[in-house]
Amino acid sequence: MNFIISACLAPLTLAAMQDGELIDRTYAFGNGRADGIPVAATCLYADGAGYGFDLTPPPADAGGACTADSAFFFSADLPEGDYDVTLLLGNPDHDAEITVRGESRRLLLEKIKTRKGAYSEQSFTVNIRGRRISADREVRLKPREVHKLSWDGKLTLELNGVHPGVRSIRIRRAEKPLTVFLCGNSTVVDQDNEPWCGWGQMIPRFFRQGISFANYAESGEAANTFIAAGRLEKLLTQAKAGDYILVEFGHNDQKQKGEGKGAWLSYTQNLRTFIAEARRRGMKPVLLTPVSRRTFDESGKIVNSHGDYPDAVRKLAADENVPLIDLHKMTAILYEAWGREASKKAFVHYPAGTFPGQAAALEDDTHFNAYGGYEVAKCVVEGIRENRLADILQLLRPDYAPFDPKQPDEVERFSLPLSPFTEVEKPEGN
Repeated sequence: MNFIISACLAPLTLAAMQDGELIDRTYAFGNGRADGIPVAATCLYADGAGYGFDLTPPPADAGGACTADSAFFFSADLPEGDYDVTLLLGNPDHDAEITVRGESRRLLLEKIKTRKGAYSEQSFTVNIRGRRISADREVRLKPREVHKLSWDGKLTLELNGVHPGVRSIRIRRAEKPLTVFLCGNSTVVDQDNEPWCGWGQMIPRFFRQGISFANYAESGEAANTFIAAGRLEKLLTQAKAGDYILVEFGHNDQKQKGEGKGAWLSYTQNLRTFIAEARRRGMKPVLLTPVSRRTFDESGKIVNSHGDYPDAVRKLAADENVPLIDLHKMTAILYEAWGREASKKAFVHYPAGTFPGQAAALEDDTHFNAYGGYEVAKCVVEGIRENRLADILQLLRPDYAPFDPKQPDEVERFSLPLSPFTEVEKPEGN
């Protein structure tokens, strides 16, 4: 497929964007649009304008919109920070059901339904970041995450579903949003590729404009390696007083052996560092016990595979007067409600050949798929409700219904369109 003409305007350089603090621009999709920055189907991000269709073949022009029969991506260069995004979603030729993800598959809008020729205005706030900590220092990324969309300094949106289409996208720098920073491992991280999913990439779906989730978690990280890689330091350069920091570690910390290591020693001390650094900047720390692994005993109960680590978090939260979300306890209840066999449907359990290049069965009892990540994200929301974190709760979407881990959503009633990119290699830290 050859694209001869680019329908993009002159490049919006990063330097130019940084000169003016107020960023407010509207991209108008489809041929001949003059009510914003025109973006025809031939406008490709790779052409150098700083915005355009990205990663997959572009959609088509269709009556003042751009539409497709499969997922498509739009990217725009932006300085790091929080942005309010408003989309007019719909398709002039078809009824549509549109799901929007951002960056590394953060779920932002779920199955927005529109009638043929009608458009639905939808908004959210999203966080953008880059690697740089200071003029001469960057976060030490792992080889697997060098090309992750979460670290590339631009906003990338995935429009997916049934006849996805978009008429316009408005991007404005957010004014004093509430930012919730997430710290953790592969159970929390924004996973770029199907079928893997962390709860951190699902939780934005339940909140409306005015709050963003900045997910700094990464596969394989423990509390100390997270700090050593500069992730906490980078996070703190973007934080402001009143923001939250949610911290969940344990899976990889418990594998560390040697003098000074252990739940009551290095692990506790490292978590104290998160609390102290956050409070020093006026942030609000919240501790989470590690999610349970799918470890059933013969009676159908979940066995604690984390040793003293959950109790260490509970004690530290009490000692430091920090809100505690007991995710270890809630996820054990959740898995037991599913039962031994049904719970596999929430984890990465798939027969060989389910995904491209998958020669062997995937049988992973640590990492979630989209359904599992979605349900665990609801557990986190319930933990926020139990702790009465009012400034977060006031930004819940109206369609959020209270969730009981003893009564999970039926998997048969859950569906999200698959993103186009897959990976059969297990995340680090399994």
